Amino acid sequence: MDSRATGPLAGVRIVELGGIGPGPFAAMLLSDLGADIIRIDRIVPSDSGVHMDEKFMAINRGRRSVAMDLKKKEAVDAVLKLVASADALIEGFRPGVAERLGLGPEDCAKVNPKLVYGRMTGWGQDGPLAQAPGHDMNYIALTGALHSIGERGGKPVPPLNLTGDFGGGSLYLALGLVSGILEARTSGKGQVVDAAMVDGSASLMALMYGMRAGGKWKDERGMNRLDSGAPWYSVYETKDGKYVALASNEPRFYKVTLDLMGLGQRELPDQHDESSWPQMKELFAEVFKTKTRDEWCALMADKEVCFAPILSMAEAPEHPHLKARGTFVEYDGYVQPAPAPRFSRTVPQIQRPAPRVGQHTEEALAAWGFDDAQRAALKAAGAIK
Repeated sequence: MDSRATGPLAGVRIVELGGIGPGPFAAMLLSDLGADIIRIDRIVPSDSGVHMDEKFMAINRGRRSVAMDLKKKEAVDAVLKLVASADALIEGFRPGVAERLGLGPEDCAKVNPKLVYGRMTGWGQDGPLAQAPGHDMNYIALTGALHSIGERGGKPVPPLNLTGDFGGGSLYLALGLVSGILEARTSGKGQVVDAAMVDGSASLMALMYGMRAGGKWKDERGMNRLDSGAPWYSVYETKDGKYVALASNEPRFYKVTLDLMGLGQRELPDQHDESSWPQMKELFAEVFKTKTRDEWCALMADKEVCFAPILSMAEAPEHPHLKARGTFVEYDGYVQPAPAPRFSRTVPQIQRPAPRVGQHTEEALAAWGFDDAQRAALKAAGAIK
């Protein structure tokens, strides 16, 4: 076990076949929670489309990197040796690629029947689109998620790559792996976790699909209580050109909000009179432009309202609440999000900085049971670097 690990997953060992996006983010989450993860990187890395110093790839933090040429049999055999003592594996290739490399689920099960094999794809392992290329935005486009995000009369707004890659992909893969590992400790049998971003992003829409079936959600953007349609659940520009987020959903919060906005004594439509929402949004927009963002923050402070300033990435780490909780940390020379969630006893922590490709080849292989002669043989074969 890596002596640096302190989180609840300390002692869990995972092999990560290096990729981009959601697979690495899932591995980051599991590493932050204490898992010992060895990342297998290509000797010549694939183009991630993000051209910057590897140290700033925060989603790769916490793992040791081994550079291998998986086209060589010696490298594949070495991965299988790692798999033999692992609890789980993460791979994010298109369906069939791992099998062609000799590292598919059946190959790995032969050396470790208890292995939980995590597969991260956009479209899933089967279905008409299984072999199609794609990215986050394509997957959420198919599930109704992207269609639902945006303002009334406007076009859909991509929510960064949070909904497909990280929400619908990484979180479901991480949950699937932990669940599979728990089950394997009882049954003695591993299994495949098919984490498809299209499935996960659909799952994230469960509330909205239920509300739609119940007649409480319209298919048009910006006309519902959670999509900026409601005046009390939207964003507003302030006098200084900045923005605030208002989410005073419950009647008691809405009443206090009206009072603080100077509208409490006016005759206004019922909060849930949807026909009045467009006009009420215009009224709210006018009122919020009468003060700066900081003035609204001061007015709303310590009041029973659901309100927050919309902060930039430069501003967020400096907010008093986030500083008090340590939501962001300075690590390896730059500010990045701290591990989440929190545990009272087995405290998660960042185990090590994001690695450069192959930075830990010797160290990691030695820690996972490769002796000097075995490492030398892999070097001689050009399987590692």
